[in-house]
Amino acid sequence: MTDFSRRGFLGRAAVLGCSAAASPLLTPISMAAVPGDRRLVVIILRGAMDGLDVLRPWGDADFSALRPGLAAKRDTGLALSDYYGLHPSLAALLPLWERGELGFVQATSTPYRDKRSHFDGQDILEAGTVDLAPAGRRSGWLNRLMPHLPGAEPRTAFALGREEMLLLSGDAPVSNWSPDVDVTLTEQGLRLLELTMQNDAQFGGAMAEAIALAGSDGDGVTFTPGDGDMMSEMMGDVKAASRGKAHLKIADFAAEQLRADTRIVSFSLSGWDTHNNQARTLKAPLSALGETILHLKSALGAPVWQNTTVLCMTEFGRTVRENGTGGTDHGTGGTMVLAGGALKGGRVLGRWPGLGMSDLYQERDLMPTSDVRAWAAWAMRDSFGVPRTVLERDVFGGLDMGTSPGLLL
Repeated sequence: MTDFSRRGFLGRAAVLGCSAAASPLLTPISMAAVPGDRRLVVIILRGAMDGLDVLRPWGDADFSALRPGLAAKRDTGLALSDYYGLHPSLAALLPLWERGELGFVQATSTPYRDKRSHFDGQDILEAGTVDLAPAGRRSGWLNRLMPHLPGAEPRTAFALGREEMLLLSGDAPVSNWSPDVDVTLTEQGLRLLELTMQNDAQFGGAMAEAIALAGSDGDGVTFTPGDGDMMSEMMGDVKAASRGKAHLKIADFAAEQLRADTRIVSFSLSGWDTHNNQARTLKAPLSALGETILHLKSALGAPVWQNTTVLCMTEFGRTVRENGTGGTDHGTGGTMVLAGGALKGGRVLGRWPGLGMSDLYQERDLMPTSDVRAWAAWAMRDSFGVPRTVLERDVFGGLDMGTSPGLLL
């Protein structure tokens, strides 16, 4: 991924008279094109999703006592098995479960422990490491995968979203795209861009890519009179983006690329930090996640969906007890959501540790019984045939993948 300072880019954008909010560099999605039919979509759920609410362990006798408010009355219509039930906001995904295209991993976590910082937790999740490396040496595990995929090109990996993704940062080049907003230039600005590109190859390449990708959704580059208030235009773009269902626009763009030569896509969904009134605040992000998965399936079409695996992962779980404001606090063990036509689904994977006091981590959190990185490694192994030694040594640095869970068909 091109190494670009946001501050530096904003400064240059102001001189050029283009909407900084329009730059794919500021709202990344990540993708990659490699030979073969398999596709991998990685969705980072930023904010620490409460896996115990998403996948409710009704079969555990301690569940209701620990969550007298959040453990709503058991709904047999949402039962996945005798032990687990689904949150109502994901009810639309039940047909996927029945077709074996939806699954879960319970009680899983990165190696991150105890401090429970969103920033550090997300960095370790995306870096795929045991602990934090100095900022200058950080790279993402999907980026480290790229050199081991024969025929990989820059568009093999694509970053989608409104924040930089460490997951795809590193030496391997990737492309970026942002939803909702387009490159807005005055005619004088375009001329100045051309002059700038003559003497600044890095900036020129990035802006050329921004203009090309802005047109990839059919809107193209918008030209405006030279007397407008550029800052107002920027803020207008940002507000317009926030009003739309950006997750569906991301899914549309991702599907378009995956139907072509892209094979790996990564983006993030936020809103999972549910300290207060979780019964209400968790509905919106769960609905967005369900909509995104179903939209991907529809937009990809059956032949491509049958070769697609979706991994949804979060930085850590949340406390097993609800707090005094009807929410949950930062925890440890969490849940992965898996989907796709390539998935051997209809299963809850992982080892359930129990919710008894002696079973909990530090008597407050769900005990992790597996490493998130191992599930991701097996998905890459089964999707692209990457050797286990490469995944354990080069992609995840010292990981023991354990026994194959038979993740994919």
